[in-house]
Amino acid sequence: MKTPIADTLTLDNSDKEEQYVHAVYNEIASHFSDTRFKPWPVVERYMNALPAGSVGVDVGCGNGKYLGLRTGDIFMVGTDRSESLVDICSERKFECMVSDGLDLPYRDGAFDFAISIAVIHHFASPERRLQAVRELIRIVRPGGSVLVFAWALEQNGRRKFDPNMQDVLVPWVVPGSRNKSETVSSDDTDDKVYHRYYHLFKKGELADLFETAGGCEISEVGYDKDNWYVIASKQ
Repeated sequence: MKTPIADTLTLDNSDKEEQYVHAVYNEIASHFSDTRFKPWPVVERYMNALPAGSVGVDVGCGNGKYLGLRTGDIFMVGTDRSESLVDICSERKFECMVSDGLDLPYRDGAFDFAISIAVIHHFASPERRLQAVRELIRIVRPGGSVLVFAWALEQNGRRKFDPNMQDVLVPWVVPGSRNKSETVSSDDTDDKVYHRYYHLFKKGELADLFETAGGCEISEVGYDKDNWYVIASKQ
């Protein structure tokens, strides 16, 4: 029987994402949403600094945590690849649609700002990650800004990764009491274990991606919540 890691060796990049990202988030959406409620400090600071009247998009918006952060004087829409997470956003009365981060359904320069928080690490090749950044830059107007977070290889929290392995499968465990469908089970409990694909970014790698994408000027690079982040302004 193949292990999940062995399975990935036989898959191309889009199939890898379908099996270990899209399908997984559709299955775990409800449990995942229950764990996502507190905004990260850097994202909150970034959004609170936006001028009143700004129009923006959250690409990979999950359960809409950031769509509801500042509803009084800015307008945001969201996109996510997971139909189940978009359904949760709709139930919460957020404007959201299913779309692929590699081909966003918006015209050039449509937004004042775009955020993509803990999403780009799910794309399974350098070319696909670069395309995701280019799409974010494309849909922001000149002078607008983009904020991107991605998991770091250099983690200070409870997760520890092999420093020589940037492409990993990370388990997500749904307690047995939450299960409603047949999935891969661990041997000695009723918990369900899913595996999500991540590319772990080394120091400087995310900034390099923006430099390669071009058309923007990086204004801030940092590390927070075991993630690297970049804020860039479109030129």
